[in-house]
Amino acid sequence: MKRREFIRAAGLGAAGAVIAAPAIAQSSPELKWRLTSSFPKSLDTIYGAAEVFSKAVAEATDNKFQIQVFAAGEIVPGLQALDAVSNGTVEMCHTATYYYVGKDPTFAFGTAVPFGLNSRMQTSWLQVGGAAELFNEFLKPHNVIGFVAGNTGCQMGGWFRKEIKEVADLSGLKMRIGGFAGRVLTKLGVVPQQVAAGDIYPSLEKGTIDAAEWVGPYDDEKLGFQKVAKHYYYPGFWEGGPSLHNLVNLAKWEQLPPAYKSIIRTASSLANETMQARYDAYNPPALKRLVAGGTQLRAFPAVVMDASLKAANEVYAETAASDPGFKKLYDSMVAFRGDQYTWWQVAEYSFDSFMIRSRTRA
Repeated sequence: MKRREFIRAAGLGAAGAVIAAPAIAQSSPELKWRLTSSFPKSLDTIYGAAEVFSKAVAEATDNKFQIQVFAAGEIVPGLQALDAVSNGTVEMCHTATYYYVGKDPTFAFGTAVPFGLNSRMQTSWLQVGGAAELFNEFLKPHNVIGFVAGNTGCQMGGWFRKEIKEVADLSGLKMRIGGFAGRVLTKLGVVPQQVAAGDIYPSLEKGTIDAAEWVGPYDDEKLGFQKVAKHYYYPGFWEGGPSLHNLVNLAKWEQLPPAYKSIIRTASSLANETMQARYDAYNPPALKRLVAGGTQLRAFPAVVMDASLKAANEVYAETAASDPGFKKLYDSMVAFRGDQYTWWQVAEYSFDSFMIRSRTRA
């Protein structure tokens, strides 16, 4: 009898353990995901943001949720990251959504559009201004959900083999340029080329392209563009404050417990903050080194800027007229930008302008 009572009691105890275990497992399951980056490991700023994200997720879950980061080309090429997440090849990616404007021009708003928002405005629009909800509504049919996970700050206009003095100098120019900007510059005679980061240098060196933009001084110096093109233009008016995104497979996202969803959101925000902080710290000394090494730093002529703005407005009007989804995000951005610059010209811009003029005295 005692033996039977012991077995019966042990069975009840085991059953109790089985009942209790799922609640614990559901809150902190052991998961291993793969994240494919659109960027090479050599770029510790932009690729590094995915590593910051992955490390934060692991630390917050006591290593129960591990996300392994793969560089562009290790699983899929950098420009195929969205497809890999959409079809379930990997659980998530870190990418610039404007790489996929060939699928739909609305993808551009997740990163940047010509004469759009600066970095703080872009973050504010996405996080508080309603754009994240609109953008994720757009992403849903692609079977992904997105979270802002990086910003480079305003980028440079790129490296040119020849000097640009007037709009006519752009005619026939083969330029590596990403996203929606290629459509705008096409109106000015530029022949846009979609080239991944690792292929830009050899393309410039061989003369396959005449000009290329990437990010800014720190990354551009690492990639060696100053060795094959000497004219370095600013500003990158097509990327006033481009955001990077973590895109997560929608089915995988919906399977996560609430705590893990919260951790992904928080870790993505950390990646966003860290990337911009690194660029702001690393770009100034890199620019000094480039100029000291012979790089010709030049501003785009006003006539080029004005012609580009006119072309951008034409492309926006044409695209919005035929694409309601594009129009929804474009109208939201324009309204947000108008309010932002009303404020910026009062305090932010006036302070920065004074400090720029007075930096040798301050």
